[in-house]
Amino acid sequence: MFTSSSAPSRAPSYATVLRTPHAVRTFGAALLGRLSYGVVPLALLLAIKDATGSYSVAGGAMALFGAASVFLSPARAALIDRYGPRRVLPPMAGLYAAVLGVLALATWRPGAPPLALGALAVAAGVCTPPLGPVMRTLWSALVPDRELLQRAYSLDGVAEELLYVSGPLLVGLIVRAGRPAAGVPAGALLVFVGTLALVSSPAVPREHASPEPPPAGSPDVPAAPRLRLYGIPALRHTVLVTAAVGLCLGALELLVVAFTEQRGQAAAVSWVLAALSAGSAVGGLAYGAVRWKLSSRARLVAAAAGMGAALMAAGLSPRLYVLVAVVAVAGLFVAPVLTTAYLIADESVDAARRTQAGAWVNTAFNAGASGGTAAVGLLVGRLPLALCFALAAAPALLCAAAPVRPRSLRAGSGAGGRVSGA
Repeated sequence: MFTSSSAPSRAPSYATVLRTPHAVRTFGAALLGRLSYGVVPLALLLAIKDATGSYSVAGGAMALFGAASVFLSPARAALIDRYGPRRVLPPMAGLYAAVLGVLALATWRPGAPPLALGALAVAAGVCTPPLGPVMRTLWSALVPDRELLQRAYSLDGVAEELLYVSGPLLVGLIVRAGRPAAGVPAGALLVFVGTLALVSSPAVPREHASPEPPPAGSPDVPAAPRLRLYGIPALRHTVLVTAAVGLCLGALELLVVAFTEQRGQAAAVSWVLAALSAGSAVGGLAYGAVRWKLSSRARLVAAAAGMGAALMAAGLSPRLYVLVAVVAVAGLFVAPVLTTAYLIADESVDAARRTQAGAWVNTAFNAGASGGTAAVGLLVGRLPLALCFALAAAPALLCAAAPVRPRSLRAGSGAGGRVSGA
C-alpha cells in the first residue's frame, strides 16, 4: 500500500490533505460554487410554482433542467479536458448565471409562459459548470499519493453531502425574507463567484497541457481524446455499479414517503432522509481514514452490496425508529461507493481525460437516482411496500454480484489508461 511521504509511519490524516499547498483555497472556492447546486433546484422549483401556480409545470421544467444538466455532463467535461478549466469554466458559469438571472426575472411576477420557462430551464441545464468533476481532477494533481487521494475524495464527498443539506436551508431563509424567485439569483451568484475563485487558484494550471502540436502548416488543432466507456471495462463496470446505487437511492426517497404516509407520520420524512445523509457523512469519513488492503473494485462491490442489503432490510422495518436506524446504516455505504468509484475513474484513464471519467460517474449516479424515483413511482401502491424495497435494492446487489474478467481491470487497448484498482 501507498503511504504518505509526510508521515511514512502512519496513515495520512484529513489535516494532511488540507495542509497540501493551495488545497484549502481551491477546495473552498469549489465548495462555494457547488453550494449553488444545493440552492438552485429548490429555489427554481418554488419560483416556477409561484409564477405559474402549477406543480406540473414546475415539475416538468425541473425535469428538463435536470436531464440537460445530467446527460450533457460528459460533453462539458470533454470541453474542459480539451481546453482547460481556465478557458472553459468562466464563460460556462457566466452563461449559467445569466440564464438563471433571466429565469429569476421571468418568475418574479405571475403569468410567465410555461414553454418559455421550460426552454430557459433547458438552457440553464446545458450550461451547468461541472465543478465537482473539475475539483476531483484537481485533487489528483494536488495529492498524487493514492492513499492521500482516497482521503481527499472522502472529504470532498462528505462536504458535498453537507452542501445538499445546507442549500435548501439557505433557500428557506431567502424565501422567508423575500420572494421565492430571490433564491435563483442567489444561486447564480454563488456559482459565478465560486468558479472565478476556483480558476484563479494556483492549483489550476495557467496553460493547459494539450496533445502533441500539429504538423507545420496543418490547419487543425488536435482535440483531447474523447473517453469511450466500451474501451475501458473497469470504468464501464464502475459506472454501471454507480448507476445502480443511484437508482436505489432515488427509489428510497419515494419509498420513505410511502412508508411514513402509511403510518400517518408524513412529517417524519425529513428525519429519515437526514439519517441517510448523516450515515453517509460518517461512512465517508471513516472510509477515508482506513488504510485498505482490498482492491478498489473489491471495495466498490462490497459497499454496493452492503447498501443494497440494508435497503432490503429497511422494507421489513416494523416501526419508524427502526427504519431510521436501518436507513442510517444504508447511508454508511453511500459515500464509500462514490469515493471508490471516483478513485477507479481516476486510475482508469490518463490525465487528459480525468474530468470526463469523473463526469461519467457523476452522470451515472444522478441518472440512476432520477430513474429510480420514476420506476418505483409505478410500483408503490401496486405491490407490497416490503417488496418495493426489495426490488429497489436488487440493482445494487446484482451489479455487485456481476463478475468482471481480470483483464477488465486494465484500460482497454487504445484507451491510454493505467491499471485500475489498488
